[in-house]
Amino acid sequence: MPEFDVVDLGPANHPTAGDDAPEFTRPLVTDEFWQDRALSDLVAEGRTILVFTPMIGSFVGKYVWDELIERGWADRKEQVVGVTASTPYEISRFIDENEVPFPFFADPANGVADDYGIAHELDGMTGISEPRVAFFALDDGTVDAAWVATEWPEFPDYDALEDRLGLE
Repeated sequence: MPEFDVVDLGPANHPTAGDDAPEFTRPLVTDEFWQDRALSDLVAEGRTILVFTPMIGSFVGKYVWDELIERGWADRKEQVVGVTASTPYEISRFIDENEVPFPFFADPANGVADDYGIAHELDGMTGISEPRVAFFALDDGTVDAAWVATEWPEFPDYDALEDRLGLE
């Protein structure tokens, strides 16, 4: 078991049920290509679950995506889209090497996480931040439900998370 310190991140100032989801445009990376896409374009296609994870190669990010794959989130009615503080090149390699069926927004400057109120500074790295693990259910541009980590690392109770997000 890897040894690491659990870090209290404290509360986050994130959107909650009934709030408008902050709009953004970033490169959306799939297993085939990437191109700039607006969140509103995806949400217009149907209910969307945004999943924020730290840098894509981190054990935290890999653990979350492995769990979602194992739980069959790729086969759900809702579309599941990642947001990570990684470049399109890193994300493309991660998708390919791990056969990940989800698209990801590339947000290397972590601006989307800042807009969602879930960015946190990395210990000992001035000016470097990443998103907390967080899940936002969006419908018509409005947040239906949210779960945001308050510690690093922290993972949700996935059964309770599925109920909270109203997944079908």
